[in-house]
Order: sequence, then structure tokens, then C-alpha cells
Amino acid sequence: MQIIPAIGFNEYRRQTTKELRDTFLLENLFASGEVRTAYWETDRTVVGAAIPAASPLKLETSPELASEHFCERREMGILNLGGSGAISVDGTLYSLAPLDALYVGRGSRDIVLASDNPETPANFYLISYPAHAVHPTVLVRHAEAKKILLGAPETANQRTIFQYIHEDAARSCQLVMGFTRLDSGSVWNTMPAHTHLRRSEVYLYFNLPEDAAVFHFMGPAEETRHLLMHDRQVALSPSWSIHSGSGTKAYSFVWAMGGENQRFADMDSVAIRDLR
Repeated sequence: MQIIPAIGFNEYRRQTTKELRDTFLLENLFASGEVRTAYWETDRTVVGAAIPAASPLKLETSPELASEHFCERREMGILNLGGSGAISVDGTLYSLAPLDALYVGRGSRDIVLASDNPETPANFYLISYPAHAVHPTVLVRHAEAKKILLGAPETANQRTIFQYIHEDAARSCQLVMGFTRLDSGSVWNTMPAHTHLRRSEVYLYFNLPEDAAVFHFMGPAEETRHLLMHDRQVALSPSWSIHSGSGTKAYSFVWAMGGENQRFADMDSVAIRDLR
């Protein structure tokens, strides 16, 4: 398990481009036949991916978690970004079509991920936070996710938000998870920008063509920087940082949060004219 230290604002201000990318960007999570995970010290976040190929993959714990099994003290959200697959949780099998999600509650012991067809494998994206309460494991179909339409063509940010793990969807202890899909011709996400001191956030960009990129903006409003990102890459956003992006083409991104509350509208907005 890769360990990523928490970085404060003063350290951020002095970082080179390489140092910035090393501490706020995950570039190679998805690998065929593997489970890869990273532990971010901020809010004790675990981010991972699994692509079961010829055989299923079991989600094992790691020495860094000091637990008997991965979800001993944790909850987890899993979103399928590939072909159809299945996840077994303590013997109960859940079938996930593309863009279906599974909430896995604290205390779940045996978690096994599989693809229906190795030629078109499932691509499971995992996000996990510590949990102090137990909620049942729940499958959320893409069609069942709460949809919110936002933005407009004239501001190049017309998009649809799909909420999976949330107060109004699958219940959790602190995890909030969903994804946003931009319409063709729209490229901006989360602008005007905001921060939320009560929780950190993780973005995974996907459905991004190979010849395209997203400029992900981060940092305090008065001193922003950017990460140049490609398909299936992850940006880690501390509570003091904005998290916004603009792509060279339309794309989608998974957002996930953990922290003090789950209110989707709990944001400290930043006016565009105040950004630097």
C-alpha cells in the first residue's frame, strides 16, 4: 500500500511541479489482474482500483491498516468503470453492471471481486474511510442514483451529477460518493470553486480520450496551482484546497468525500474574481 503524507498549505507553497504531483496525484492505480491501493494520511483515506482478469481478486488488508481484514474498522464505496462483474461480500454475491456501485459496510470480512468476462473485465474503483457506525452493504444501480442537472452551455459546464452514497441514497457513516458527467461541448467542473474545511475530497477523472487532458486546479483561492491529468488518474484534495478542472474535451469524474458531515451543499464558495 502506497503511503501519501498529508501536506499543509505552507509546504504546498514551496513545492515544485514534481513534488506537487508526487503528493496530490495518483497516476497508475488501474492494472490488469491486480488490486492497487494508496493510503492518504488526510482523513485516513484509502483509494484503490482492481481489475479482475483471468481469476477473481480478494481484497486483503494491509500491514499499514493494522487490522485483521480490510473493512474491520472501515466502510467502502466501489464503482464499476468497466465491463460487468460481481463482488462477493461475506458470501453474498452482488452483480455490478457498468456504472453500478456497491456500498460495503464496516465489519465486512471477505470481499472478492470478479469479472463476468475477462475479455471485457470489470474496472472497480475503491474509496474507503474509517467508520464508527455500521451500515448494511447496499447495491446501487446506475439507474437508481439520484440525478441532478446543473450548468449551462454558455458557461461550458452543463453536466449531470449522479449521487450513489449519500444521505438521500445508500446510507453511510461518513463516505459520500458519486460521479459527474459533462455534456459534449462542456469542459468546466466545479466552477465557481469552493472549499469545505469539514471534509477532504478525491477526484478520479475518467472517460477522457487518450489525446485529451484535464487541468485540475487546486490550492487556496489566493494561490492556486494546477495538475495536468489524464484518464483514470486521481487528484487528492485537502480541506483547504479548491478542486476544479477544465478539460480539452468533455469527460466524467468520480467524486468522493469523507470528514465531519455529509451535506452535499456544505461548501464555502469562492467567487471567480477572488481566485489568484
